[in-house]
Amino acid sequence: FKYVKSKLKFKILDKNFKCALGEIDIIAKDKSTIVFIEVKSKTSLAFGSPREMVTNYKQQKIKQVAQFYLKSHNFLDSMVRFDVAEVVDEDVEYIFDAF
Repeated sequence: FKYVKSKLKFKILDKNFKCALGEIDIIAKDKSTIVFIEVKSKTSLAFGSPREMVTNYKQQKIKQVAQFYLKSHNFLDSMVRFDVAEVVDEDVEYIFDAF
């Protein structure tokens, strides 16, 4: 959360947002865009990168939850983006517009 707020200067709208459809790790605002951020972390790259864990199925679930969030918070006219924060040990690689 700290990386998104201090390094990227996004405004955090929600953390660990849950509904019947699933969960989104971070929901933030980057200027006028609502950003849905999936955070994936691992201690090493031995079995692949964290971003590889954001499968097509996971992306579809995130999009469903995002649609619910947008409707329930009256943000339907907002620009939307889906990002991934990949954390390996303490290193963060931030992927804008990941899917």
